[in-house]
Formats: sequence, structure tokens, C-alpha cells
Amino acid sequence: MNRRSDVSAIDRFGLTLFVALVLHAMVILGVSFNFEKPVKQPPPDRTLEILVVRNARMPEKPEQADFLAQVSQQGGGSEKEKLKPSTQVNPPAPSKAERVSPRIQPSPASEAPAAPVPREVLSRPAPAKKSVVIAERKKPVEITKKKVNAAQLLASTSREIDRLTAELDRKNLARSKWQRHKKLTASTREYKYASYLDAWVKKVERIGNLNYPDEARRNKLFGNLILHVALLADGSVKEINVKKSSGYKLLDDAAIRIVRLSEPFAAFPPNIRQETDIIDIIRTWQFRNNNQLSSN
Repeated sequence: MNRRSDVSAIDRFGLTLFVALVLHAMVILGVSFNFEKPVKQPPPDRTLEILVVRNARMPEKPEQADFLAQVSQQGGGSEKEKLKPSTQVNPPAPSKAERVSPRIQPSPASEAPAAPVPREVLSRPAPAKKSVVIAERKKPVEITKKKVNAAQLLASTSREIDRLTAELDRKNLARSKWQRHKKLTASTREYKYASYLDAWVKKVERIGNLNYPDEARRNKLFGNLILHVALLADGSVKEINVKKSSGYKLLDDAAIRIVRLSEPFAAFPPNIRQETDIIDIIRTWQFRNNNQLSSN
């Protein structure tokens, strides 16, 4: 019995010692101590309040002073409370850090989406159908071209030549009174001038058909123009003028070129030279669709 009691006492002591060691180890290893360094507190600001009195002259000292100043001063006013006199001081300029504009914080309403509002279904009457009136397009007015026969064309050309002849008379009279001009047209009947004009026309048509413009032939260009040619007594050309264009510069230039290629023309016969210094020939040149040239 004594041996069992001794063994049990030893076991209880060992168990108690083991438990104590475990608890101490847990406390030592689990608990850590941090020593907080003392924070140095800035020394308290020492301020000295000084009141500056503008008018330093004071005949009498006040019996009871509310504030201390460099000189005595009598207060005034109707305020019951004792207000400390102050001097207006301009506020300090903001530093660079203060000048930075603050960031705009998003409103809480934008962060959280608003709860959907249930839509009310309203029955609306169907809109009335709009009547669309489509204006009818006006049909383009058809311009009927009047067909001009050969007689009407010759008549209009003759009138144009007469007008140009009268204009040429006025110009010749204004240029020089001593130069004698003779105008030859398709209606010239006097024999000596008619024969000279006929020989001139035959030569021009022959040269013109031999040198018909190739470009006009390829592009199938045709038209009529009125040409004025002034001849001197020796048969040389004094001037060439297009009085009425054919509408194609190619044909107008071709007519002038044909006259230049036909030079020189025959000199005036003696009977014409006696009374004329310059012959003005006004003719209608026709570039036909069959690639033939004629002068009327």
C-alpha cells in the first residue's frame, strides 16, 4: 500500500511539472512585448499679443483697463461685450500643395444604380394617319425645233451679210477717206467684179477640199461660218476676220488656214485697179457633213 501511494504521488508531481512547463512555454512563446517609443511632443507655442494703437496721445489714463497696450487708450462704442481690437492682416498666399484642385468625388447616387421604376402602361389612341400630298412633277416643256429649209437659211445669211457690209462701210470710212474699198458678196452682179470673185472662190474651194481638216472628218464636225477677207491690189491678204462663228473653233481656224494656203491671189485687173484699192470679200463658208467645203 505504501509503494502504490508513493508511485502515485510521484506521477502526480511529474504530471503537474509537465503541465506547468507547457503553460510557461506557451506564455513565453505566444506573448510578445513591444515597447512603444515615447513621441516627442512639440513645445507649446509661446505667443505674445501686442496691440498697436494708432493715436498714441492720450490725455487721461483709464481707471480700469480691459487689455494691455504700449500706451493708454480710451475705448468707445456701444457693444456690451469686450471685443479685442485687431489689425487687418492680408491672408497668406496659398502654398503649391493647397493650389491643387481637389479631386471630384463621385456622388453616391452614381455608384449605386437606381432601382428600376416600374413603367406604367398607358393606352394611347393611335395617331391619325397623315395625308401626304405628293406634288406631281411638272413635265419639262418640250421645245420644238423648227426645221429651217435651205431658202430660209440663205435668206438669213443674206441679211447677216448685208448687216456686216453696212458695218464694214462705216469702219472703212472711219479708217481712211483716201482708200477706196469695194465689197464683194454672193449678190455681186457687176461683171468685172463677179468674174474676179468667181475665180477667187474656185481657188479657195479647191485648196480647201484638198486640205480638209482631218480632225473634223474624224469627229464628223460640220457647220457654217461667215468670213471676211480683205485683198490688196497685188492679190495679197490684208486681213481675215470671222464675222460669225460656226460654233467650232476647229472649223473657224480651218477656214482661216485655207485662205492662207490659197495665197497669193490674182492681182486686180487694170479696170478694177483704176477705181478700187481694197476688195472686201464676205462669204459664207460651209463645212458639210459629206466632208466637202463650199463658199456661197
